[in-house]
Amino acid sequence: MEQQDIKIGAKVEHPQFGVGIVTRVNLTTTRVFFLNRGDKEIANSFQGLKLLEPSAAEGGGGAHGGGGGISLADLEKVFSGVLRRYADFPELVEMGDRWKKGLMILKPGSPELKPREIPIESFFHKVVLVRDRLRVLEQRINSNEKLEDEEKVNLQQYITRVYGSLTTFNVLFKHKEQHFIGDKGSGE
Repeated sequence: MEQQDIKIGAKVEHPQFGVGIVTRVNLTTTRVFFLNRGDKEIANSFQGLKLLEPSAAEGGGGAHGGGGGISLADLEKVFSGVLRRYADFPELVEMGDRWKKGLMILKPGSPELKPREIPIESFFHKVVLVRDRLRVLEQRINSNEKLEDEEKVNLQQYITRVYGSLTTFNVLFKHKEQHFIGDKGSGE
């Protein structure tokens, strides 16, 4: 197969690793993500790589014709999700536009004490760090083989209550799907 036939996003088949999606192509190698084997570098001189579907991102159209294949944006979403789920990779979280360059003013009850100003971006960053660390804790609890299911459920309930306590800060998030959801929201 000609090297020019293989583009990012193309669906390929390897005789040993199975079906995968091309994630990077350079002069000497092609990187392919195989569902059951992960990322593999394949030499471009290897003749056993079979093109199943051209890249929709490169205008190949895929087997479904007219863009029915996997786009580069779809690949990025998949890989971001995998990294977040399995590698403690933090999600990109945007603060609401109305809060950018804003200040949070902490005014003490005593008139002798000075108020303190904190950039909202700094505060928001700390809130997001707390959320990310709670998610990692949640993943580690759920994947822990030494904990019984009942213990996992009990610990999970505490984490859900913490999320509920943090819903006050949802006003800072740009995207609603990134909000904290507590006990009442979990049944929806």
